[in-house]
Amino acid sequence: MSSVPDGGRAGNEERIHRAHYSPPWANTSFIGVAGSSGSGKTSLAHAIIEELNLPWVVILSMDSYYKRLTPDQLAAAFRNEYDLDAPEALDFDCLVENMRDIKAGQKTEIPVYSFEKHARLERTTTVYSPHVLILEGIFALHDERVLDMLDVKIFAEADADLCLSRRLVRDVRERGRDIEGCIKQWFSFVKPNFHKYVEPQRNVADIIVPRGVENKVAISMVSDRIHKTLKQKSRSHQLELKRLGEISEDAPLSSNVTILQQTNQVRGINTIIMDPEGDREDFIFYFDRLVVLLVEKACEAGLHFTASKVQTPVPNEVYNGLCFDGEVSAVVILRGGSCLETGLKRVIPDCRTGRMLIQTSPRTGEPELHFFSLSPDISEHKCVFVLDPQMSSGGSALMAVRVLLDHGVREDRIVFVTYMAGKMGLKRLMGVFPEIRVVVCRIVGDLETRWVEQRYLGC
Repeated sequence: MSSVPDGGRAGNEERIHRAHYSPPWANTSFIGVAGSSGSGKTSLAHAIIEELNLPWVVILSMDSYYKRLTPDQLAAAFRNEYDLDAPEALDFDCLVENMRDIKAGQKTEIPVYSFEKHARLERTTTVYSPHVLILEGIFALHDERVLDMLDVKIFAEADADLCLSRRLVRDVRERGRDIEGCIKQWFSFVKPNFHKYVEPQRNVADIIVPRGVENKVAISMVSDRIHKTLKQKSRSHQLELKRLGEISEDAPLSSNVTILQQTNQVRGINTIIMDPEGDREDFIFYFDRLVVLLVEKACEAGLHFTASKVQTPVPNEVYNGLCFDGEVSAVVILRGGSCLETGLKRVIPDCRTGRMLIQTSPRTGEPELHFFSLSPDISEHKCVFVLDPQMSSGGSALMAVRVLLDHGVREDRIVFVTYMAGKMGLKRLMGVFPEIRVVVCRIVGDLETRWVEQRYLGC
């Protein structure tokens, strides 16, 4: 088992050649929806989501980015005498930082603001891997840095009387305000700031949407444009996977790939597993036995130990042994990876496990991240096993490793455990992430004709 110091491989990172890979959720499509307070921006954003009919769309409200107030400002806010409708009240630096993280495919933490307390809460909301993000707020089209990232700019237009009535209903029902305070705030700050700051944003909008959710034509236009953008991104991702396969085709197999030694026991178990006429109970028993061997080999490849002395019951007899250095955990790739858990628990009974659901899209033929649940402190774990019984094209494996890296797990701490892998998919994975380790029982060549190439050639 490895006793290499934790940072032993980091110094060689610059000398390791790695192929470029960008996950499907990188370069997120951003839609900005601005307009007066009460103009129906949130309702319009939800209507766009309904029209898009996609699972990975996030609404980001600029209300989350109000700045922290001083005690004097807080007292004025409770008296409805503090201007919350001017650009100076918003933390645009934090907003831009969060949007840049999302654009790069990184995890980011969105602040949570309480209008009842006029303060940010201690908790945050995690946003990761959306394909489309809708930024809505009265100043969504105000900051030049934000404008540079937006793919579609929308200005929601509504009658001033309608805006006032909507704001009154919202603030009284949802934010605990009184009518007198709402009207005072409207005429003191909201109305003059609309003419000064909000209305000029119409000049930079791509689409001006009157009548809000009733304007079906405008909503359909936005949906069509985003669908075209996502289709182009999907095609680009498939081309990138194809390019990675071509780059890796003639490359030798990485030394970080460990193939389970084909002993007579392993060959005998594989014979039972591969027999279509075999008994179901025998299949389960022997497959679990094989998984135990794989996990044990993964432990040899990935676990770290420190020296430890144990005083034995024999007088003056000390045993010089080893202790685990750091925590080991596992991430199960659903749904197939669940069949590896029994063997994992037999080797490491108290191993903490996370989950990822990665499935192939019937629309595009590319892998999609549907769900993930990881330990909050996974970035601190010294070894993380990724359990997936089969790797074909390597698309799902690339995505799973990318998710772990985005959550702070170091590449050299990841050990991918699989029963069977296609040679091309394995080379593709190691070409992009050369520092991970892979433990596999069987490498086969018949998976090199993958669904990615089949779909691509059929386009």
